[in-house]
Amino acid sequence: MDQLTVILIVSFAVGILAFIVAWLLYRWLVGIKVENKRAIELSKLIREGSNTFLKREYRYLAYFSLVVACLILLFLPKPIWQGSVLDNITMTLAYISGTAFSGLAGKIGIAVATRANVRSAEAAAKHGISLSFLSGFRGGAVMGMAVVGASLLGVCAIYALTGDALALLGFSFGASSMALFAKAGGGIFTKTADISADLVGKVTLGMPEDDPRNPAVIADNVGDNVGDVAGMGADLFDSNVAAMAAALVMGISLDQQAGGNLNIMTVFCYATVGLLASIIGVGTARLKEGANPTRVLNFSTYVTTIVYLILTAGLTALFNFSWRVWGAAAIGLAVGLIIGLTTDYFTNDERPPVRTVAKMSKSGPAFTILSGISYSFISVLPAMLGIAVAALLSYTLCSPLGDGYAMYGIAMSAVGMLSIVGMIISNDAYGPIVDNARGLVEMADLGDEALEITDELDSAGNTVKAITKGFAIGAAGLTVISMLGAYMTEVNVAAVEQGIIKAGESLLEGFDIINPLVFFGLIVGAAVPAVFSAMLMRGVDRNAVRMVKEIHRQFDEIEGLKEGKEGVVPEYDKCISIATNGALRELIPAGLFAIVATIVVGFIGGVSAIGGFLTGNIVSGLLLSLFMSNAGGLWDNAKKYIEAGNCGGTGSEAHKAAVVGDTVGDPFKDTAGPSINTQITVVSLLSSLMASIFLAFSLFG
Repeated sequence: MDQLTVILIVSFAVGILAFIVAWLLYRWLVGIKVENKRAIELSKLIREGSNTFLKREYRYLAYFSLVVACLILLFLPKPIWQGSVLDNITMTLAYISGTAFSGLAGKIGIAVATRANVRSAEAAAKHGISLSFLSGFRGGAVMGMAVVGASLLGVCAIYALTGDALALLGFSFGASSMALFAKAGGGIFTKTADISADLVGKVTLGMPEDDPRNPAVIADNVGDNVGDVAGMGADLFDSNVAAMAAALVMGISLDQQAGGNLNIMTVFCYATVGLLASIIGVGTARLKEGANPTRVLNFSTYVTTIVYLILTAGLTALFNFSWRVWGAAAIGLAVGLIIGLTTDYFTNDERPPVRTVAKMSKSGPAFTILSGISYSFISVLPAMLGIAVAALLSYTLCSPLGDGYAMYGIAMSAVGMLSIVGMIISNDAYGPIVDNARGLVEMADLGDEALEITDELDSAGNTVKAITKGFAIGAAGLTVISMLGAYMTEVNVAAVEQGIIKAGESLLEGFDIINPLVFFGLIVGAAVPAVFSAMLMRGVDRNAVRMVKEIHRQFDEIEGLKEGKEGVVPEYDKCISIATNGALRELIPAGLFAIVATIVVGFIGGVSAIGGFLTGNIVSGLLLSLFMSNAGGLWDNAKKYIEAGNCGGTGSEAHKAAVVGDTVGDPFKDTAGPSINTQITVVSLLSSLMASIFLAFSLFG
């Protein structure tokens, strides 16, 4: 049995271990008794609404995936009448597997989060902050373990069965396309409900955050799950798979040239150790009475990071991997943490930017928007610089290893950054769980002490959620830069197969922006993220207008609802239905636009134009994505800072202005911003898969 086989077996075992840990955490979670009937009833409404949306969304996406699978069967990796039928069937099955695994990630997240929320709420009322925190965090950790375990098992299975680079890209494309629509659909749903609930409840009627009289309040809590749990889970699953696939594509090519399996082994070893380190990190999360929840979450992340670096260093020495490659992975991980810390600075309510925006809100919403936008644009620089430095250092560090290793170094930097993604997902899913818990405490009237506890946990969740979004975007940045390397590899392989160049030669080694075809692609690619974002936010806008009308209708027509008369209950299901129907109507066009734009550019300008298209798409997309995610987090926490009693407190003019800022920031941070990095990944993978077709058929290429 060779070393690669042993490593694959161990990778499978660790993937299965992750599911065992997830099951044990789930059993611990459901073992917490919930006795408050009102909390149980409300939690059930949230769970049913979440599952209804997910079921309908997945039905839509199943039809879409079936159409794409048929197209892949006919045309990829080559037209079926020109190539091997078996290759096309393999690619199709890999794509379907990617969509199925991605969908499973979202389903698991919803199933756990909608059970963890009520337990976190009741624990806050009966047992204090420690158990309430653990309920939220371990609920998130179930998803973290399951998502990363599934991604590792999926990639291992595809490689073990096929050993084919294109099949890995097909699996990744399935995960990415599913994530693109899941994140977009969930984001449109959640922000439709959130904006509508805030504008009518808070601004117009002066109601508290989660007042049960508000008809949109259940839809708002459903949205936290379908957007921030299912959507973000699919997003990070996609990023992790894409990083591994890009590194393996280049690793397979390098190992074929040099002989052996050293580079492939490195990818699997480092990814496996990352999951193992995340399992250890999850086990260290404990919150004592009086401790800061944000610090506890960050401490677990630091533990995971240290364990990862130590274990990968040991394996590098044991298997004689390149220390330069280990250095590239370490650089990626370090930069990921730095991006997270800079995001924290601009979005944490203990830092100057958030407090300055809160103070500016006393002068009205215009100043809330202007100051928030200014800080958010500034916040882009450290993260973009971090991605650029990570790419430059990794490239330079691995370049002396030989041809092709420089881009492989960037790919391994992305693998390093995403190595602790199990912990990142755990932290990210914790946010919406405790947000739901805070809503349940208020709606079920579980007491002021429980409300204070869940407010503190929710504030930590907002901060950590902003950090994980920055981390996810940074990881996507490095991943898609490495996807450029995978794209060039696929173009060069196709060029040899088509007899354009001889074996050992390269058709593409880079992209010259003076070349008019490259420049054409660059300009179009840079415009796509802006239009894509606009389409998603216009979807939220149109949907929210419909829901606001429905909320006003209920307050006007349901007697006693506004006054909170006993026994009078709003028609929650009407708002859930509006959010669901609107999200499903709006989610497909934006994703299709990005995919169609890629195909059109490829057929017009060929492989050179696609190189420019991807470059422009990456730079523009990262900038917009970081800006919008940070702006939304900043405005959200400025609002919460005022609600904590600062700058006039709840109901003041500053508070009303901050709510307007948060309303603008909501689709920024939870719909468009995090969806852009998935869009970049999708078009990068699509370009690699269609490289041979663009090489053979283009108008000017």
